[in-house]
Amino acid sequence: MNAKIALIPGDGIGPEVVAQAKRVLDKAAEMSGSTFEYAEVYLGGCSIDRFGVPLTDEAVETCKSSDAVLMGSIGGDAKTSPWYRLPPEKRPEAGLLAIRKALNLFANLRPAYLYPELKDACPLKEEIAERGFDLMMVRELTGGLYFGKRYTEDVNGVKNAVDTLSYNEEEIRRVAIRAFDIAQKRRKQVTLVDKANVLDSSRLWRSVVAEVAKDYPDVTLTNMLVDNCAMQLVKDPAQFDVVLTENMFGDILSDEASMISGSIGMLSSASLNDTKFGLYEPSGGSAPDIAGKGIANPIATILSAAMLLRFSLDLDREADAVENAVRQVLADGYRTGDIMSEGCTQVGTAEMGDLILERMG
Repeated sequence: MNAKIALIPGDGIGPEVVAQAKRVLDKAAEMSGSTFEYAEVYLGGCSIDRFGVPLTDEAVETCKSSDAVLMGSIGGDAKTSPWYRLPPEKRPEAGLLAIRKALNLFANLRPAYLYPELKDACPLKEEIAERGFDLMMVRELTGGLYFGKRYTEDVNGVKNAVDTLSYNEEEIRRVAIRAFDIAQKRRKQVTLVDKANVLDSSRLWRSVVAEVAKDYPDVTLTNMLVDNCAMQLVKDPAQFDVVLTENMFGDILSDEASMISGSIGMLSSASLNDTKFGLYEPSGGSAPDIAGKGIANPIATILSAAMLLRFSLDLDREADAVENAVRQVLADGYRTGDIMSEGCTQVGTAEMGDLILERMG
């Protein structure tokens, strides 16, 4: 097959980890007899430096004309970077929100899996880590509080800030269908996370998701309040299969799920629209403090490339090869600094890429 892939190196460690993921994609193309054409796109701080804005119309069009997008993290140090002296709508993260909206990427998938070899890196109690866990966080990505009307005004001499949380039933239904479809291929359990004891929007979520569940009689639906879910993730993460939630709750809970997996540098993600098109990126940040040192963990970005192969290009065999290679590297005792433990061999970003490529076959 021939495929066009947009590459967004991003900021901080982004270019380093995306470079390793591209090598993996090249190997997958070779294995499958495919041809991948790449187009580099600027987004975030690097786009501000070059064009004065975090996302250009040209960047959006390049992504739209591609079969998939692979992205590194964007942003910088909020305390020191000049990007964060700009108005909020001109900062790096504004570009990220804008591209999600422009590409209609309404479903964010973040798998959280504890590799047996990384049990020592898991911050949970030993008896919890021993049981392991394998969950998929499905987060609605283009609605809710992050995209609602917002403003700050003076009211009788007092500053008043308003952020609007809004959802309609169609926004909820489409991401719920995606979550139930995924659950059917896993352990057939969906946990809807909300704040229905307080929020009208959450009560609408419960109503719509309950309707969707009727079309999936083989999938069990459970409702859970977000504060309880935050506690349960550190108490018994093995209870979860597919976790479905709205934008802000998903943002917070998926980062919590990533950290109990040993390191945020291990967690991939996919953001999908209603076709096979998707944007794939690591769950972690741009880590500007270690940028350029060659020590960043590229595994999350490499696993994101595996998701790209699987969800957008239907290259399941090659995606399996990537994921199995990562497991084998960890089983062989190789670690980057963020997941290093006694008795293992510490390697840098490029060397980790080398090791994974060797094991892809």
